[in-house]
Amino acid sequence: MQFDYIIIGAGSAGNVLATRLTEDPNTSVLLLEAGGPDYRFDFRTQMPAALAFPLQGKRYNWAYETEPEPFMNNRRMECGRGKGLGGSSLINGMCYIRGNALDLDNWAQEPGLENWSYLDCLPYYRKAETRDVGENDYHGGDGPVSVTTSKPGVNPLFEAMIEAGVQAGYPRTDDLNGYQQEGFGPMDRTVTPQGRRASTARRLSRSGQIAP
Repeated sequence: MQFDYIIIGAGSAGNVLATRLTEDPNTSVLLLEAGGPDYRFDFRTQMPAALAFPLQGKRYNWAYETEPEPFMNNRRMECGRGKGLGGSSLINGMCYIRGNALDLDNWAQEPGLENWSYLDCLPYYRKAETRDVGENDYHGGDGPVSVTTSKPGVNPLFEAMIEAGVQAGYPRTDDLNGYQQEGFGPMDRTVTPQGRRASTARRLSRSGQIAP
């Protein structure tokens, strides 16, 4: 059997690349992954509150270790990386934080990177996501990535943390991925409206574009 493209690793990037390539029905892609699929939607990977569990074994985690650190008594530090369809989006903390607008604008000052300004990238940020509170000038409403935002009143500790930041002199913001990225405010997460982890494999497999 022959393929137009062979992609090694069905992680966050591999799944997206394979899906985009196969939007052309005449293009064939072989997507190779050393880990397995999450056929049963294991609670350890699907329930956001269980995010620490996949890191404790090697079913979903390569469990890499750093080189010995001489300034830490030669200890090796754990460096978890996802093993399975979805890669590290299967085991990460589900934080959805975009690159800072000023960083992108600074990149755009470099030769050859003129099209990497924040305003150039914003349409693609919007295209990629479906935000549960609806689309606006900074967020999309019809993309493959499910994004949910913390709601007021859900957790009193959350409100107290934001208020503590304001009292310490930091600005309050309603959208860490919107007009004002700096400050204390509700964090966007890659979680479905039903409360499950939105890994790249889960979302793209359901679309019918990737078959495990």
